[in-house]
Amino acid sequence: MAEERLQKILSRSGYGSRRYCEELINAGRVVVNGVRAEIGQKADSMKDKIEVDHSRIPQAAAMVYLAYNKPRFMLCDKVQGDERRSVFEMVPGGNDLSIVGRLDFESEGLVLLTNDGELVNRLTHPRYEHEKEYKVLVTTKPEPKQLEAWRRGLVLEDGHRTSPVKVDIVTTLGKGAWLRVIMKEGHKRQIRESAKLLGLFVVRILRIRIGTILLGTLKTGEWRELSEVEVASLKKTKTKETFKKEQRPREINTQKKKADRR
Repeated sequence: MAEERLQKILSRSGYGSRRYCEELINAGRVVVNGVRAEIGQKADSMKDKIEVDHSRIPQAAAMVYLAYNKPRFMLCDKVQGDERRSVFEMVPGGNDLSIVGRLDFESEGLVLLTNDGELVNRLTHPRYEHEKEYKVLVTTKPEPKQLEAWRRGLVLEDGHRTSPVKVDIVTTLGKGAWLRVIMKEGHKRQIRESAKLLGLFVVRILRIRIGTILLGTLKTGEWRELSEVEVASLKKTKTKETFKKEQRPREINTQKKKADRR
């Protein structure tokens, strides 16, 4: 394996985000081949002896990236003593994987599982604003004012104020309707609680997309490996702060061109 920045190796080995791993290095808690590590240092996790708090980090494992179509009535947590089925029991090596995009017990659809700690942080940290898309069946067709309130954001019973979301009616079904809901956050039971506040009753929630990854034709209870292209697309996502910084020079250039034309 080629040399990589030390904080990247530590993050991938489960020590937290890159920023936190930099703090470990600055605090003098990381040693490479017997020498205290420094920020910016590179190492080869297969050849070099890397220690954190005098304990050698685990040998680099092969990276695993899976998409799984979670059925209803299945847990997305590892709970000792709970006899209900868990997502981690349904995929190979599940006990060594972390989940991205938890769904509540009754909801179904796309979740991702991986042992790439850095990617887990990237996909779950609010600053990256990864979109998650859902198909939601409600028992009554929402009125325009209900949809507008949902789009603006709501204050849930636990005091959390939701960020703006995209909500549209896709099709009607008897007195009910299928909705498309797109969010950039994932507060606990957010869709169900939002609908409840608006007087809507949710029958079914199916997640069909996380970021750039689609559920597609994956059947309930089946899993598949993500392609290299799919993994790369997830890793390429920029933070909103980075996006704004990159957009600013473009705006300045556009303004300059308009001024030149005058």
